[in-house]
Amino acid sequence: MPQSQSPSSQSPNSNSSTTQNAGAPTSAQDFSERAFISKAMEGGMAEVQLGQLAQQKSQSNDVKQFAAKMVNDHGQMGDKWLKPVAKQMGINEPSGPSKKDKKEMEKLQGLSGQEFDREYITMMVKDHQKDLKDFQSEAQAAQDPTVKEIADKGSQVIQQHLQIIEQIAKAHNVDVGGKEMSSTR
Repeated sequence: MPQSQSPSSQSPNSNSSTTQNAGAPTSAQDFSERAFISKAMEGGMAEVQLGQLAQQKSQSNDVKQFAAKMVNDHGQMGDKWLKPVAKQMGINEPSGPSKKDKKEMEKLQGLSGQEFDREYITMMVKDHQKDLKDFQSEAQAAQDPTVKEIADKGSQVIQQHLQIIEQIAKAHNVDVGGKEMSSTR
């Protein structure tokens, strides 16, 4: 059975739509796809930096292992999937995480011990829930086959992360069922 998802046959890796997409967006769809790639790169950078912080500050082995997975997986997603397509589309690499993500990092830097773990777990559950919706939505809406493929693969990775962090939240008695944590000030 022939593979229908062959990147070489469906991806705009050569000059097909890449040439016309390099530079300014040409349509609302193109703008949306470019915004998705840029936001995904920003979010990935944040996941890596938050993971590095958690590896240093967490006192729980399961949280440290999850944090190491975030550094590895989101680093690879950025380097292998997002950065190459961003370059093809003429999208500049973000200089770092978003202002919101930087604020979350600052908040975590001021915490330690169990308080750090609870806040990190809560952030990771909420971030992965939101990211999963964004990636699934983009996988449905994207017209560019490469963007569609990245969103689909990314949603699978994020789904796996969400399942893991939800199990960790349960093990640490962190209630993240859609309500704000009592630890928020």
